[in-house]
Amino acid sequence: MKKSILSVENVTKYYDDNPVLKDISIHLDEGELVCLLGISGRGKTTLFNIISGLILPSSGKVFLEGNEITGKSGKVSYMLQKDMLLPWYNIIENVALPLIIRGMKKKDALEKADVLFSDFSLDGIQKKYPFELSGGMKQRTALLRTYLFSSKLALLDEPFSALDAITKMQMHKWFLDVMEKIKLSTLFITHDIDEAILLSDRIYILSGESGQPGMITKEIVIKNAKPRSSDFSLSSDFIEIKKQILESLQN
Repeated sequence: MKKSILSVENVTKYYDDNPVLKDISIHLDEGELVCLLGISGRGKTTLFNIISGLILPSSGKVFLEGNEITGKSGKVSYMLQKDMLLPWYNIIENVALPLIIRGMKKKDALEKADVLFSDFSLDGIQKKYPFELSGGMKQRTALLRTYLFSSKLALLDEPFSALDAITKMQMHKWFLDVMEKIKLSTLFITHDIDEAILLSDRIYILSGESGQPGMITKEIVIKNAKPRSSDFSLSSDFIEIKKQILESLQN
């Protein structure tokens, strides 16, 4: 039986009198990649902000490895769409920054970060600056920094959305390889249905009518082994899963 990493229980969120999320319950097990999929404005980022402790839910609780973390920041890693690398720091300084902020001596933080560069296929760029890197390399660097902040759980908010199609495919393969190597558990926001199917172990559909709070309307388990073959997107399994998602989003 897999170890539970994250549990969100009956989370509801109002802003003033406006409902944003209603009765959200999801979970993430060790080593899983679970996708949160839905159209814009249904509360996906709000849910991430609640899980990361940046905002409080109106009701409900969040647990990390069985311990309640509702409203407690700094417990999980949170990677936004943009890489957020600081241009005046070199790459290893950018990566080590979370450790330094937490009070680790800079020398120790740099040493701890340095040993992970090879695992993330980044060895040799430590002394470069962000402007010298491609979009894909910047996202790899941002993911390494996210992992250093918390190796138990990463929240990724559309991390590959700004990449071109070819780079995105390369990043997908790389990301699955890294997840397997470092045993990272990931909750992932995307609007890209194909991306969700190719990467996920499970998909939660977050939907709701305009003006109504977002709700989990379906959970889809993808049983096909990862990494999925290059022609998986042409298979009958892929087409059937995509059909289920589209029907769920339209309801």
